[in-house]
Amino acid sequence: QVQLVESGGGLVQAGGSLRLSCAASGRIFSIRDMGWYRQAPGKQRELVAVITSGGSTNYADSVKDRFTISRDNGKITVYLQMNSLKPEDTAVYYCYSNLNGGSYYYDYWGQGTQVTVSS
Repeated sequence: QVQLVESGGGLVQAGGSLRLSCAASGRIFSIRDMGWYRQAPGKQRELVAVITSGGSTNYADSVKDRFTISRDNGKITVYLQMNSLKPEDTAVYYCYSNLNGGSYYYDYWGQGTQVTVSS
């Protein structure tokens, strides 16, 4: 059974930094994309950043130049370094991965980690 477990959320003042981590475990044969989504109260879940197996990255316009996504394929872990945080970054952040845990590729999600940025 595949699991994605996030860590690193918390409360930070505006302008501060946080680093999120997400480790995948279980029966995993191969991984394509890994990434982060977020959902603020009353809003739809939105893409924050994604990184492909080849290392290509894509970011939401709202986080470009402030957030950096990276991955460690040996540890099956994806990271999100968040700098210059703003109150509007407050949300539950979900880790995501498209991976093959058996016969086909499937989207797996973590349980979410709360990030709160105070003004």
